[in-house]
Amino acid sequence: MSGLKEFFSVDASKYDRTKTYKVVRPASLSNPQDNAVMFVTEGFLKYWEAVLSVKECIVIWPENHPVPAELAQKHAVILSKEPRYGFAQFFYENHVTYNTMPKPYRVENGAMICEGAQIGEGTIVFPGAYVDGDVKIGKNCYIASGVKIVGSVQIGDDCIIRENTVIGSDGLTTRRNEEGKIITIPQFGGVTIENNVQIGANSVVCKGAIDNTIIGSGSRIDNSSFISHNVKMGSDTIVVGEVLMMGSSSTGERAYLSGNVVVRDGVSIGKDAFVGMGAVVTKNVPDGATVKGNPAR
Repeated sequence: MSGLKEFFSVDASKYDRTKTYKVVRPASLSNPQDNAVMFVTEGFLKYWEAVLSVKECIVIWPENHPVPAELAQKHAVILSKEPRYGFAQFFYENHVTYNTMPKPYRVENGAMICEGAQIGEGTIVFPGAYVDGDVKIGKNCYIASGVKIVGSVQIGDDCIIRENTVIGSDGLTTRRNEEGKIITIPQFGGVTIENNVQIGANSVVCKGAIDNTIIGSGSRIDNSSFISHNVKMGSDTIVVGEVLMMGSSSTGERAYLSGNVVVRDGVSIGKDAFVGMGAVVTKNVPDGATVKGNPAR
């Protein structure tokens, strides 16, 4: 487990008595890790072999599909009617939560900056800003008053973050258990903002649930927009004011989202696509397409 960040510790033997290791973090099929808990939904069964590239994991598997022998031999397996729910249940029954604790901080020019945060040459952090966690901000950035940057956040060079914007907030990922009670899945990921990005005032960019939320280089996000967990925004994307991109949605390069657009969770908007004002996007948008309306078409 060398070099692996540990968020929790759960004995795999709880689920398979032949497995004597611990799992210490979540991981996704797109980025599998040793000693992790992962889930495989029916829609992603064709990618299941990714878990064979790592060792000593717990894999939550759809109960109506046979478990491959190689998988059962290498990892502990939990069968679940709905693996995403099983993933939530894993954290619930093991009492796993994840809330970062504030680090000691210093005050510079009226801004609160935690010990260990890296601020690049030429970057200005204005009074009233708050920077806490494993934060790295590149060169020649502008961090306005009231900005809050928390958790595992990497910001590239030449970026502008306007007033009262929050980077690294928790997204909301929930499931209901059999009793109808809400189970919240802890958010373990971070945020990556690439070079030359501008984010307007009063916006929120949530951290990823497992892997990072990513804002591609050269992108522009207008005021009062909400970018949820796991969003992947392609480079040079334009997001006009009061846009809502729900969890795990994405855009290709040079996409344009007009004001008050809502993008459903998991939906992809292709490169060079244009989404008209007030559209509600519920299905994937092909490259170069123009859509508008509710639902967008």
